[in-house]
Amino acid sequence: MIETPPLVDQYCQGVLRTELGLGTFEAQLVRSAGAPAAGTTFFDTQTGFAVRRWCPPLLGLEPHCAPARYLARRRELGVVESGRRLLRGSGVAAYLVDTGVPGDLTGPKELALTADADAFEVVRLELLAEQVADTSGTVPAFLANLAEAVHHAAAAAVAFTCGADAGYPAVLGQAPEPPGPGEVRGAAGRWLARRAKGGAVRDPVLLRHLLWSAVATGLPLQLHTGAGAGDPGQRPQEADPALLTEFVRATAGLGTRLVLLGGYPYHRHAAQLAAAFPHVHADLGAALGQSGARAAGVLAEVLEAAPFGKLLFSSGGRRLPELHAVGALVFREALGRVLGGWVGDGAWSWRDAERVAAMVAAGNARRVYRLDERG
Repeated sequence: MIETPPLVDQYCQGVLRTELGLGTFEAQLVRSAGAPAAGTTFFDTQTGFAVRRWCPPLLGLEPHCAPARYLARRRELGVVESGRRLLRGSGVAAYLVDTGVPGDLTGPKELALTADADAFEVVRLELLAEQVADTSGTVPAFLANLAEAVHHAAAAAVAFTCGADAGYPAVLGQAPEPPGPGEVRGAAGRWLARRAKGGAVRDPVLLRHLLWSAVATGLPLQLHTGAGAGDPGQRPQEADPALLTEFVRATAGLGTRLVLLGGYPYHRHAAQLAAAFPHVHADLGAALGQSGARAAGVLAEVLEAAPFGKLLFSSGGRRLPELHAVGALVFREALGRVLGGWVGDGAWSWRDAERVAAMVAAGNARRVYRLDERG
């Protein structure tokens, strides 16, 4: 058995505070724009089967129990206690939480208390811009206040990110460089005029401005890639990390680390970018959670393509504590199977396998986000 230290979950979202029925629960299992096929549920997915394998024992049930029985037990314990058991049973010591997701979700402090772990904030850039816009009456005021808000956020957060539904990978694929001041002023004026009707940040120039503002702070910048990377309730997005290649080139040597999130099914390409550029790292989260029983095979493909010091674990968990737990537990099993198999074949020593496991599980994230400097 490959031993790993307590995990650092380098990207997740908060969990729902509300109780869920069968239909509402299964709707959170996978990102989908529609209903499951007739006669099936979203439990009939790799993610659904992984939840039934790993989560029931944490709530005192046998593995693979029926979904209805599992949810009855969940309701019996209550949303707080079931969340506490699931998160504490996952072996995670620290969470990096994207706080820009809509819904009645726990923030970093509440997640930390529930999980008996540390938690740190990842600031979503477009939400920050929307908050600033609602308190700024003019374009000059908006741009000045936005610069101040980004600077202030950088003092407290461990990273910045931008929601995949904003469509920035395609934007950066067409124009990776920072926009000029005139472009930014014009885009801000157009967006502020629409913002009165509740418009979100979708302007390509403003998105580039936000991302380059984050780069200027020196904090790590998390970039979503892969299929189905949007938030629940949004149309699933697909973002090939190849679209980010020129932005990656443009940011080389500036001191900001880029972390490519959830690259499945483009996980090999994300790993190759991490191998090619010193400031790029690749996430293992959604790739393993979505592939379930095939997670070991997916993990082996990433380990073939990237240096081990460039790979970071995350659960990719969102809304359901089950997804946080499954991400962590599937990762541990997959890592043990892959590295243990290489040790068994004589290709690796136990000492090297456990050293690499510790790097990917926690050490790389602690270094990239400088977590040990935050106390």
